[in-house]
Amino acid sequence: MQKKTAVTKFSIYHFNELEISQQQLINKAKEQVTKAYAPYSGFHVGAAVELENGVIFAGSNQENSAYPSGLCAERVAMFYANAQFPDVAVKTLAITAFTNDEFLAEPITPCGSCRQVLLESEMRYEKDITILLYGTEQIYLIENAKQLLPLCFEKSSLNR
Repeated sequence: MQKKTAVTKFSIYHFNELEISQQQLINKAKEQVTKAYAPYSGFHVGAAVELENGVIFAGSNQENSAYPSGLCAERVAMFYANAQFPDVAVKTLAITAFTNDEFLAEPITPCGSCRQVLLESEMRYEKDITILLYGTEQIYLIENAKQLLPLCFEKSSLNR
C-alpha cells in the first residue's frame, strides 16, 4: 500500500492588508448579499469576479423550492461574466456570506459544483483564478482552484 497526501495552501489576511483592487472586489461581493434570494436557508451569499480586462461582474445565490434548481452566487457571477466576455479569463473571485443579520466571522468555501466550475474556467483560459473568501475576522486568499479541489476531475482525466 502507498499513501499520498493532498494539501490545500492558502494565506490568511485582514481586510486592510489586501490590495485596494481586492478590497473593492470584496466590497462588491458584500453588496450582492442584499440581492440574494434565500427564503429557505436565510443564508445570503454574494460573489464578484474581476476579468483580465478589468470588468467586474457580481452575483448572488438564488434559491428555489426545488432545491437542485437554485444556483450558488459563485456560478451566477462566473457564468454571467463568461456569457458577456467569452474570450476573457477571470482574474479574481471574491465570495462573502451573510446570515442572522451579519457577515460571517470566518470565510465560507465554495461547494463542490462551484469548485469544479472554477477549475474548468482555469483550464479553459489556462490561467489561475485568485480566490478571496471573506470573513470579518479573516480573509483566505487562495492562489487557484486546484487548491480547493486537489484531487480534481479535469480534461486530462477523460484521456486515460
